[in-house]
Amino acid sequence: MAIPASLRRLLPLMLIGLGLALVIAFDLHRYLAFDSLRQHRAWLAAEVEANTVLVALAYMAVYVGVVALSVPGAAALTIAGGVLFGAWVAAALVVVSATIGASLLFLAARMGLGDLLRRKAGPWVVKLERGFKENAFNYLLTLRLVPLFPFFIVNLVPALLGVRLDVFVLATFIGIIPGTIVFANVGAGLAQVLESTEVTPASILTPEILAALIGLGLLALVPVAYKALRRRRGEG
Repeated sequence: MAIPASLRRLLPLMLIGLGLALVIAFDLHRYLAFDSLRQHRAWLAAEVEANTVLVALAYMAVYVGVVALSVPGAAALTIAGGVLFGAWVAAALVVVSATIGASLLFLAARMGLGDLLRRKAGPWVVKLERGFKENAFNYLLTLRLVPLFPFFIVNLVPALLGVRLDVFVLATFIGIIPGTIVFANVGAGLAQVLESTEVTPASILTPEILAALIGLGLLALVPVAYKALRRRRGEG
C-alpha cells in the first residue's frame, strides 16, 4: 500500500524524532559530557595522531547528528574539538558540521510542517513570514550572533516561515563563527592545561584561555547590547 503524501512529508521529521528518542533511551548524550572527554582523552588524542583525517570526519559526522537531532551538548563537543584538534581546525570543522546539521533540520521542518503551519496558525504567521522575506539574511544573522533563543529554535522557525535555504545556510555559516571560535579556544586552552606537568596560575592562564575568557565575556554582553539598542530605537 502506498504511503500517503502527507505522511511522506513528515517522514524526515519522524526519523529525526526517532533518532533523538534513541539517543535519550540509550543515554548516548552522556558521551558529550566533560567527564567522558577526561576519561577517554588519551585514547582520543592517540587516534587523532594516528588517523587525523578519519577522526576529523567521524567528529564532523557526530556533530552533524547532534545538531540535526537537537541533542544537548554541542558546546561541550566544540570544546572537545578544541582539545583534540586545536582551536582553528576545530572551529573550521564545527562551523561546517553545525551548518550542515542545522540545514538538515531546517529542510525536514520545512518539508513536514511549513505548509501546515501557514494554513492553521492564522494571519500572524503571514506577517512574520513577510518580515523574514523582506530582510531574512540580516534577521537570521542577528539571531545567530545574538543568542537570545536556543540554537534548535533558530533552525526551526525560519523553516516554518518560508526562508530560502541559501539564505539560511549563509546566515548560519557566518553567524556561528564568533561563538565557535570562542568555545574552540576554550578547548585548546584546556588541552594545554591538561598536558602541563605542574598546574600553576601561569599554566592555567594560557593565551588561548585568556582569549576564550575575553570572548565569553563579549558573547555574554551581546544580548544586553542588542536589547539596549532595540529599546533606544523604540524610544526614538
